[in-house]
Amino acid sequence: MNLQESVSQWRADRPHLEVRGMSWEPGAEVKRYLPDEWRHNANLALDAQPTLSTDPNSAVPALLTTSIDPEVVRILFTPNKAAVIFDERRAGTWLDQTRLFPVVEHTGEVSSYGDYANNGEVGLNADWPNRQAYLFQTIKEYGELELARMGLAKLNWVSEKDQAAATVLNKFLNLTYFFGVSGLQNYGLLNDPNLTASITPALKGYGGTKWISGGVVQATANEVFTDIQSIFYQLMQQTNGLVAADTKMTLAMSPQSEVALTATNTFNVNVHDLLKKNFPNMKIENAIQYGVSTTSNTQGIAAGNLVQLIAGDIEGQSTGYCAFNEKMRAHPIIREMSSFKQKVTAGSWGAIIRMPVAISSMLGV
Repeated sequence: MNLQESVSQWRADRPHLEVRGMSWEPGAEVKRYLPDEWRHNANLALDAQPTLSTDPNSAVPALLTTSIDPEVVRILFTPNKAAVIFDERRAGTWLDQTRLFPVVEHTGEVSSYGDYANNGEVGLNADWPNRQAYLFQTIKEYGELELARMGLAKLNWVSEKDQAAATVLNKFLNLTYFFGVSGLQNYGLLNDPNLTASITPALKGYGGTKWISGGVVQATANEVFTDIQSIFYQLMQQTNGLVAADTKMTLAMSPQSEVALTATNTFNVNVHDLLKKNFPNMKIENAIQYGVSTTSNTQGIAAGNLVQLIAGDIEGQSTGYCAFNEKMRAHPIIREMSSFKQKVTAGSWGAIIRMPVAISSMLGV
């Protein structure tokens, strides 16, 4: 029987079935018998209707089973090491564009003594080398809807923007401490024109001059130590004996080059041990800027790995320092119709090297 016949037949049979005790809950009454055309499809026979009106689903929305971890993971950057290697101080204010550094040299001559002699004379020569400051800025911007949505994600967006501004300014400030600013009288610890030329490493037993080749320490402990001795010898020669083995010094190199200091000789003594014994006041620091320039280290040196030996001071005069005239100046917050913006500014003099002769270096280790 067809659909219409199944409905008619059910209506005719229903009174007899109710008399015999069959009943149905309200809203769940049977409407018809199963038509013959539906009997050939088992899937249709299992349901009162042939297809679903809604999308098939047996789960709750994924959002209800998703949570956000309260601990924010921040991407890390290489450390800012210039101020650690060469100290740091403020010089002037952000109003200053040029800074003069007075240099006084004693001159004179002596003569044989005589009661009535007026010979002999002392004098002074003054010079005024200068450096120029470079001011730089960045801008923080955020909107009301942006803040509200990030708040739903449990992110303190204004605080994160503040930290991002501090990070950007400090990273660039650190870069100027190493390389200065092109086009200005502003130089860094690695490119000041008054620095003496770097010396060349000695030829090693394996055939090259590098401490590390192919990711393996190729130079022996004694060979690495000999190279550092040569850098110290150059420093003593430049200063005419004003630097001694017990002078406070900083040995700066790339993190990769520092691995070579773990090389150990046949007496179970490594380079660290040799340096500590022979140069008791020497400290070792590393920075990526001393490494060779690569795609992953764009701030490196194209000519190869560099090692610098810096005397902290000579006869009470500091060798130099990294200088800024403004660390982070926060300008007024500007209110737009539904957003905010704020400028932050910093300034750098680069690295002020007062005594270039107190720094020696070796290129190509």
